[in-house]
Amino acid sequence: MDTDHREGHGGLVGAVRGALEQFMALTGLEPVATTGVRRDGDGWSVLVDVVELERIPTTTSVMATYRVDMDGSGTLTGFERLRRFSRGQVDQA
Repeated sequence: MDTDHREGHGGLVGAVRGALEQFMALTGLEPVATTGVRRDGDGWSVLVDVVELERIPTTTSVMATYRVDMDGSGTLTGFERLRRFSRGQVDQA
């Protein structure tokens, strides 16, 4: 079965697209990257990276990762900031 067309809002691709659009509309923050997505019951949970504070040089800009939750109909049900970090920072393995 085609995952992208199985759901009413385009499956995984549609869920991510909807999460990014609704998150941006609510926060005014422009998503830079989607760093994770998973099924959460009937909905989706999407991890989104954004620039919270632009600095020069850009490697010192303050970034944040948000978890954005969507229900099965594609409506944003909540979001929260999980962490903040400098753009040039690398996670320890």
